[in-house]
Amino acid sequence: MTDINNILDGLKFDGNGLIPAIIRDGSSGEVLMMAYMNRGSLEKTLETGYTWFYSRSRQEFWNKGATSGNTQKVLDISYDCDADCLLIQVEQKGVACHTGEKSCFYNKIITAEKDTGSENLGETLKAVYEVILDRQQKRPEKSYTTYLFDKGQDKILKKIGEEAAEIIIASKSDNKEEIIYECGDFVYHMLVLLANHGLTLDDLAKELNKRR
Repeated sequence: MTDINNILDGLKFDGNGLIPAIIRDGSSGEVLMMAYMNRGSLEKTLETGYTWFYSRSRQEFWNKGATSGNTQKVLDISYDCDADCLLIQVEQKGVACHTGEKSCFYNKIITAEKDTGSENLGETLKAVYEVILDRQQKRPEKSYTTYLFDKGQDKILKKIGEEAAEIIIASKSDNKEEIIYECGDFVYHMLVLLANHGLTLDDLAKELNKRR
């Protein structure tokens, strides 16, 4: 059995007793934020299963999401080869950044060009779902997704029913372009429904994996 105390003893905290912790979304792999921990906040993280950090300005512990509700459930903790930096994978509820952005690393210096020559369904679903979560959090005006969330579950369910009927009509007509188009509409509204219930793509993946 791993001796946690021995591992903590081997970590290289700096002169102020701190160690940087990089927080990454366990589902998408996206880096969400970086904060500092001391031994005490790391021990509280291990004890509670949720991230705790140490505020250098306030000189006190703080529990991520305690006031905002944007909690981080810990999935995995590792440390680098020099034992002076932590990597923590989490299940992020809501957004990670206090600005309302999903990740604190939203400012770009350079951006790699995306290869549009091929489409990966899994990556596309994740990207669309992240936009839906962003709309759910920020509720920008003139957004159709905002409109659905504002109207609530009955409106979302009505749209899912309508799109299912459209798929049936397109299939009966053997119109392949319409089938793809209507399936796209259905999947989008399905993702909105998942977000409305606080469900994730991981939840859906687990259910589908049971059926393989």
